[in-house]
Amino acid sequence: MKITLAQINPHPGNISYNCQKICDAIRKAASEGSDLVVFPELSVTGYPPMDLLESQKFLKLTEEAVNIIAVECQSIAAIVGAPTRNNNPKGKRLYNSALFLADGKVTDIISKALLPTYDVFDEYRYFEPCDTFRTVSYKDRKIALTICEDLWDEQPFNHKKGDVSLYRISPMEELSHLNPDLVINISAAPFAHNRLAVKEEIFKSKAARYRKPVIMVNQTGANTDLVFDGASLVIDNQGNIKARLPFFTEASLTICTDEIESIQKSEISPVPGKAELIHDAVITGLRDYLLKTGQKKVLLGLSGGIDSAVCAALAVRAIGSENVTGLMMPSRYSSEHSFSDAVRLAENLGIKWEKIEIEKPHLGFEEALKPLFEGTTGDTTEENIQARIRAVLLMAYSNKFGYLVLNTSNKSEAATGYGTLYGDMAGAISPLGDIYKTDVYRIARYINNDKEIIPENSITKPPSAELKAGQKDTDTLPPYEILDEILFRYIELLRDPQTIIEEGFGEETVKRVVKMVNSNEYKRYQAPPSVRVSSKAFGSGRRIPLISGFTF
Repeated sequence: MKITLAQINPHPGNISYNCQKICDAIRKAASEGSDLVVFPELSVTGYPPMDLLESQKFLKLTEEAVNIIAVECQSIAAIVGAPTRNNNPKGKRLYNSALFLADGKVTDIISKALLPTYDVFDEYRYFEPCDTFRTVSYKDRKIALTICEDLWDEQPFNHKKGDVSLYRISPMEELSHLNPDLVINISAAPFAHNRLAVKEEIFKSKAARYRKPVIMVNQTGANTDLVFDGASLVIDNQGNIKARLPFFTEASLTICTDEIESIQKSEISPVPGKAELIHDAVITGLRDYLLKTGQKKVLLGLSGGIDSAVCAALAVRAIGSENVTGLMMPSRYSSEHSFSDAVRLAENLGIKWEKIEIEKPHLGFEEALKPLFEGTTGDTTEENIQARIRAVLLMAYSNKFGYLVLNTSNKSEAATGYGTLYGDMAGAISPLGDIYKTDVYRIARYINNDKEIIPENSITKPPSAELKAGQKDTDTLPPYEILDEILFRYIELLRDPQTIIEEGFGEETVKRVVKMVNSNEYKRYQAPPSVRVSSKAFGSGRRIPLISGFTF
């Protein structure tokens, strides 16, 4: 049997668009002699549809789209993902389902058993878990049809020592008793650079344990903060990867189930290095955020520093230099190299730039506040005024000319609260918000692989907010090489402070960093969404009470 893996980029809520994309892929696969074409999880609605699932109109349009898609399945069958109704009066009213389409109609429906409710996932809010297991027969083959998490019942990154499984049942264990010929998994698994190996190991181990080939088709593209890497897999019954589709791009591949063992290694798309993966993920996230919200142009403040430089370079690679504008807003504390580095970056990228001095509005604020602040000593209050002036200017330019403002803060700053609320934390989306500062430097080096785009001085000079004379980030924060290691352990790995201290980090430094993280939850709550590239990003995947009195 010839099976086509259709790795597509659906748009949540844009059902007609998704329907057309699926139909086009079915026609193409049929013209190439394929017997079955497989699409990602919830491909008809786009993933995640979230509270759109509470709309009856949305569900009706989804059902109509499924019928349209089914008509295309005459000489070919297709597997698509869509919500289906639970007709049982008890339980949630929907299932997360894989629909098998053949002979112009829906011939079978298999629903998801394991509904993730951790990190960014909240599927039990909408769906009823399926508790029955059966195979789908087609072309004399018995297919164990599973949906994403159904093969993820063993997740080592979700457990403490001694735990065996996150779930009480294993769908694949149940299906194995029915002796299927192969396993097909439709997926919408978000990208996380530090989970790629674990994710692949899950599919490889299932294939090897049950001696069945596994075909996994994953969504690609990005929706709001989530990026989907694609990288769909074909794995033989020994657990060897025989094919991997490209990362972060729509792609298709047709394979013959009788010839999986002999697939050439040229079909295995390589796994890029960490800097390249994050670079490509952010470009995907930013490009799709703009395309799917109908925005075309972006604006950002250019300070001459590493964060704004990397952000601008990524924006250019996402949507083109003609759609990116930089605003340079020097103050009385800005160094000469800040402006010259920003200009050089803009010229290297070929983007439009404007300069607005903030001294006059800064003086105006000082004058207005003078009677109120009389007798007090200058502190971060005066520093933050400058950052907020810049935000006002960016938003004014945005409103007047129709630009989307990019936030340029990184994860190290967001974690420690090293940013000004309603100032440099402003923006519609944060490309670097899930990237630690040390990785920002790695991405800058990657961007400069072939030629200097980001000025070398922006990379090598000590980072500074330049909101007061002689200011350096290290006046407030530990060196980023130490800070980021502590943050990763505390945020991604959920290690308690004492454990981090026992791993060789200074007690005073660890306690200070943890205190900064815990006391700035209110800032992150009001921050723009970040393009998610890690296993634990700020936002929907990390929910901490703003008034929490607990330290992990």
